[in-house]
Amino acid sequence: MTSQEKNILQEPQADYEKAEMDLLRDALMRSPSEHFDVLSRLIKIGIMLKNAKIISAPKKACDNTSTV
Repeated sequence: MTSQEKNILQEPQADYEKAEMDLLRDALMRSPSEHFDVLSRLIKIGIMLKNAKIISAPKKACDNTSTV
């Protein structure tokens, strides 16, 4: 191995298919009541975000007379 090859970072390849299959297996093992709990929680969050109002105070102009 040359010195240039030692400096190159070798990142492992992400195995997205395995991760997706793991998530699907976990989802299949959940009971119907767990599915209902997750779904109801997501619906509540969706409603909360839909009804949210972002209120912010207008920025004040920079005042050069202020002392720090």
